[in-house]
Amino acid sequence: MYLSLIQIFILTLLLPISFFSLLKIFKKIKSFTEATLEERRLPIFIQLVLLYLLLKFTVLETHFPELFKFFQAGFISAFLVFVFVIFRFKASLHMIGCTSLTVFVLMFTSYLEIAAINTVALLILCMGFVASSRFYMKAHTPIELIAGIAIGGLPQILVWFYNI
Repeated sequence: MYLSLIQIFILTLLLPISFFSLLKIFKKIKSFTEATLEERRLPIFIQLVLLYLLLKFTVLETHFPELFKFFQAGFISAFLVFVFVIFRFKASLHMIGCTSLTVFVLMFTSYLEIAAINTVALLILCMGFVASSRFYMKAHTPIELIAGIAIGGLPQILVWFYNI
């Protein structure tokens, strides 16, 4: 269990922060939150590779199948975002992350039959705050926010129910 947690920590937190720092040092990106479409390509591709490594070379599937599903859906979301960026469309990465977590918690708690209505309500409220702040700051249009919700939520639902 600890080995899996260490692998997740390294591949989803330490390496992305390290790559982001390198990209910033080499002036490939200016800011993560206000990245242009061109600046988004490489970090999203790196995230795709790291999620692939996490799915391919860890024991998540056998020991933690629900968590494996979460990261599998995250890989699908990252792939979709990468495709959208190639076709010059910017979806909200913040909304993708918030929605993915919210839908996963909703599916997981219903699977375990845990009454977590307050947690789910709080996560939905957080989604609203994130969407409102991204819109207020003029970082995204309503279509980009809706696309982020769809890209974050649909893969979670599909992976959970259909084991893609």
